[in-house]
Amino acid sequence: MKILVPVKRVIDYNVKPRVKADGTGVDLANVKMSMNPFDEIAVEEAIRIKEAGKAEEIVAVSVGPAKAQDTLRTALAMGADRAILIETDAEVEPLAVAKILKAIVAEENPGLVILGKQAIDDDSNQTGQMLAALLGRPQGTFASKVEIDGDHVAVTREVDGGLETVKLALPAIVTTDLRLNEPRYASLPNIMKAKKKQLDVKTAADYGVDIAPRLKTLKVSEPPVRVAGIKVADVDGLVAKLKELGVA
Repeated sequence: MKILVPVKRVIDYNVKPRVKADGTGVDLANVKMSMNPFDEIAVEEAIRIKEAGKAEEIVAVSVGPAKAQDTLRTALAMGADRAILIETDAEVEPLAVAKILKAIVAEENPGLVILGKQAIDDDSNQTGQMLAALLGRPQGTFASKVEIDGDHVAVTREVDGGLETVKLALPAIVTTDLRLNEPRYASLPNIMKAKKKQLDVKTAADYGVDIAPRLKTLKVSEPPVRVAGIKVADVDGLVAKLKELGVA
């Protein structure tokens, strides 16, 4: 079985995003970028499935600028076998990404597509579901456990009421949640080996996909500053203060 793992280049999760002065977007100048954490979990899970002898090849794919090759090299250093970059400097919306992935799935024919449930930059949480709909394949979202059993995969999902386990016929789409695993660090030897692994660079036009945006961002702004809290002496003081603020 072949596993396809889409990954996205985003602002590193340790970096506090800054909004541009004109409010048109987030300032990416001189900002550390890295692999989306949920996608890193997806890469780790694919590697574990391969190490268990239930997959033969892992293909990482990314849609983004030329610098996204660094993100793909990280996936290769972790254990992916080869990578594909769909190079574009444009901001690509989830539906366009899903359409590109659909075309890649048709070309690569993977038994499993596993990707992060959402990217931490736009928090859309849409690509996996859209891809499943476009392909007409079963999906297991928000996975906290993935078990391959023959031609099926059992996915334990994190839902509002607790956990739900679904059994999907392969080929299928799985999106990962935080508690699925803890990604490994790439060793220096593997980082060096990753430089020699195959990385193909293509464009959306190669797959006949229109990536023209359908949404327009009107304004990006910082969240309002949180008002400082106050201390009250006792419960009576708390109730009085709540009444004063019109909360109680």
